[in-house]
Amino acid sequence: MSDENLILLGVVGAPHGVRGEVRIKTFTGDPLAIADYGPLSDDKGRSFEITNIRPAKEVVVARLKGVTTREAAEALNGTELFVARDRLSAGEDEDEFLHADLLGCSVVGPGGVVLGTVTTVENYGAGDLLDIETPDGRSVLMPFTKAFAPRIDIAARRIEAEPPLGLFEPDDDKR
Repeated sequence: MSDENLILLGVVGAPHGVRGEVRIKTFTGDPLAIADYGPLSDDKGRSFEITNIRPAKEVVVARLKGVTTREAAEALNGTELFVARDRLSAGEDEDEFLHADLLGCSVVGPGGVVLGTVTTVENYGAGDLLDIETPDGRSVLMPFTKAFAPRIDIAARRIEAEPPLGLFEPDDDKR
């Protein structure tokens, strides 16, 4: 299966306890929902089934089928967990987008001016931010809100933006 058909749902972190449980940083809207997709796979094609899950501070703690020791859990630290795109349910909300679908989209401002290309989608706790590489090579973070990105056409790989005044202008004060 090609990489564009896989969606990253989480990353295995450090072990939790001595019986094989692992911490997982999830990228699902509801952190516990990572267990709802059935078996997940890594980039080597190995399959992982979550048999038990519970919330923790900034992660979830999960038991993976067949992982019963702390050593086995440690060996999985850093493993990325993917699901096949076709196993994701179509979003009920037309304003919901997969981060993977936003990457590479052209960001176009008022008057059709190309502001840049989405390189990553970040979230530091206050909502999604589009990291946009401008034509002159700068990186600009723009809030991914209806106000700043009112029209999104994933098929055309285009985001029409109404950015805050001054966001994309070069900072001439930096010397």
